[in-house]
Amino acid sequence: MGGPLEGIRVADFSQLVQGPSATQMLGDMGADIIKIEPLGGDWQRNWSIYDRYINGESVSFLTFNRAKRSITLNLKDPRGKEIALRIIQSSDILVENFRPGVMERLGLGYEALSQIHPQLIYCASCGWGQDGPYRARPGQDMLAQSVAGVLMLNGSASDPPMPTGIGIADLTAALHIVIGVLAALAERQKTGLGQRIDVNLLSSIMSLATQELTLYLNSGIEPQRSAAGIGHPYVGAPMGIYKTRDGYIAVAMMPIGKIAELVGVEGFAGNDSRNVIENRDEVKLKLDPAFERRTTAELMEIFMVADIWAAPVHRFSEVEIDPQVRHNQTIIGFDHPRAEKFRTIAPPIKFSRTPTAIRRPPLLGEHTEEILRELGYSKETIAEFRKDKVI
Repeated sequence: MGGPLEGIRVADFSQLVQGPSATQMLGDMGADIIKIEPLGGDWQRNWSIYDRYINGESVSFLTFNRAKRSITLNLKDPRGKEIALRIIQSSDILVENFRPGVMERLGLGYEALSQIHPQLIYCASCGWGQDGPYRARPGQDMLAQSVAGVLMLNGSASDPPMPTGIGIADLTAALHIVIGVLAALAERQKTGLGQRIDVNLLSSIMSLATQELTLYLNSGIEPQRSAAGIGHPYVGAPMGIYKTRDGYIAVAMMPIGKIAELVGVEGFAGNDSRNVIENRDEVKLKLDPAFERRTTAELMEIFMVADIWAAPVHRFSEVEIDPQVRHNQTIIGFDHPRAEKFRTIAPPIKFSRTPTAIRRPPLLGEHTEEILRELGYSKETIAEFRKDKVI
């Protein structure tokens, strides 16, 4: 059997991360993803994290575009738009993450499409929202983190505002796209009708910071970053990252007296607090030297026997060989005609009866003719389209 979404088709107009990450998840679960690219390709085919390409293929593009078929279309040519409409009419879901108004100007907005395809589930994802004062602004992950206040949650007290090291707004929005379209698919089974779904980076990242923002909204207490490395601006000692003799170890919310006893620090006997707030930096600084006298492995052995919430702080080279990561088979690989042996992270959800399948990312326009034939275009017409740069 295919994945649980086998038989579902997605018209994917999205680029960069939030949309492609979402449609990749849908593709991993068996949906047929038709990636509709401009003649020059998705923006991310020509940009990569760390400016890294493998035989001309962007690592970032390969990361977020497996399990898809690529067709190139000039949507400003009426024939290109007609092809797009045929794809959309054969699809269950449409995903786009253009700036607000772009699809409407192309004649492919939800209001127009719902008239000819009322079953269509249309998901629009953008940076700030489909309307409002920021509507026309460019939306990007770090910008959304900044407006949402998230930069004030990371790092230590002496650091400048610090974004997270991953595109957390993009990836959270991608999850919200998937959740939204799956919910709409379930609702469509009852009514037979599609609907529009709107997701944006700002709302998504704010939802991820719900606990912290909710505390502020109900107390007025701004986040105070620790100077000593406490792991959360609103949480006290002993939580934090501790330097060891050969690396670092993380300790979560545990009784301070128990931690002190295990590492050999006096003065905390009988203190069962898991959240020392008032003098949290002073407490952690008292614990730090005891951690530095032992290796990470020695501390992990002590802590695991005592059922302490702790974990080693890995470098990426250590993540790859971690025994639980290996057991979970979280790192996978596939063959690519240009990138050859390409390794990445496996889908995180497992299905007992309809497993996910790993299908490589497409070359630019690789499936253009295949998709056009499925849509009923003749060999001669396809040749004409190519000559006229419609495809």
